[in-house]
Amino acid sequence: MIFDGHGDVWNDVTSRRIDHGEKDVFRARHLEKFRAGGVTGGIFVIWVDPPYDADPVSRSAQIVDCIKQEMEDASDIINIVTKYEDFAEGTAKGMINVVNGIEGLSQIGEDLDQINRFYEEVGVRHAMLTWNEQNALATGWPQDVNRGLTDAGKQAVRRIQDLGMVMDVSHLNDKSFWDVMEAASAPVIASHSNARAVCPAMRNLTDDMIKEIASSGGLLGMNSLREFIDEDVAKQTVERLADHAVYVAELVGTDYIGLGYDFDDYLEEGALSAFSGHLDSPSGDGISNEAEAGNLLVELRKRGFTEDEIEKIAYKNFYRVFKRCWK
Repeated sequence: MIFDGHGDVWNDVTSRRIDHGEKDVFRARHLEKFRAGGVTGGIFVIWVDPPYDADPVSRSAQIVDCIKQEMEDASDIINIVTKYEDFAEGTAKGMINVVNGIEGLSQIGEDLDQINRFYEEVGVRHAMLTWNEQNALATGWPQDVNRGLTDAGKQAVRRIQDLGMVMDVSHLNDKSFWDVMEAASAPVIASHSNARAVCPAMRNLTDDMIKEIASSGGLLGMNSLREFIDEDVAKQTVERLADHAVYVAELVGTDYIGLGYDFDDYLEEGALSAFSGHLDSPSGDGISNEAEAGNLLVELRKRGFTEDEIEKIAYKNFYRVFKRCWK
């Protein structure tokens, strides 16, 4: 079993439904890769993708509508998980266990009641305050280094965790990260971030950040994108991604590592070009899509990780966080 803690599947579903009139997109375009890679579930995020971020309210509404339509088509293969017990039910039926998440809350402004709406309307159980942008709640990593969470952002952290949603700090700048950790009262994750000591990309986390996440009971999800694996193109490989996992394991232990691959074969060029310089192959060699999701685990076995440790990284650590956070 493999749980991928970050995927933009709903963006592809939305684009194909709206722009191309397709239906049952997940079954037609992605199910085979999930099966081939042994991926049994993941967090599918609502992300307002460029260039649609000019009107986040409208785009978010489109994505929500397309999720509802897709679930009518895929009700036999996708199990929307809203409580911990749903995992066992979906697994027993051979379905893909999907946790709906939200990658950035630019569409809500300071209206925190919208968080409750996402929780209730499409079962969102995971949230990030921002993508790379600066919004009414928080500051993304490319933005003003001196700006962190706003007062509304601090209230949003409490609202998210009070509802029982998982709080995610991937994409925040450093000040916003520490503001979240100060406001948090439950485990916090970085669903798709690697170790900055191995690759100095600012989207990766420092040793102190990783330790703080571990102290909260959260985890770090290994990210497949080339820019976050290594600065050297020749080293942007699954083997180098394994170095990140080894580093984190030596720093805080294997209980705080997951998979958050962020595979971007779901995105059109307009969205990809907003953050990646590798439009033809945004993910590292040997770890390019869900069909190759197990390759990192193969590499970790070579490095001496036990089967118990492999299972924790593959899915059990994410399940542990969900069980502890959800109400």
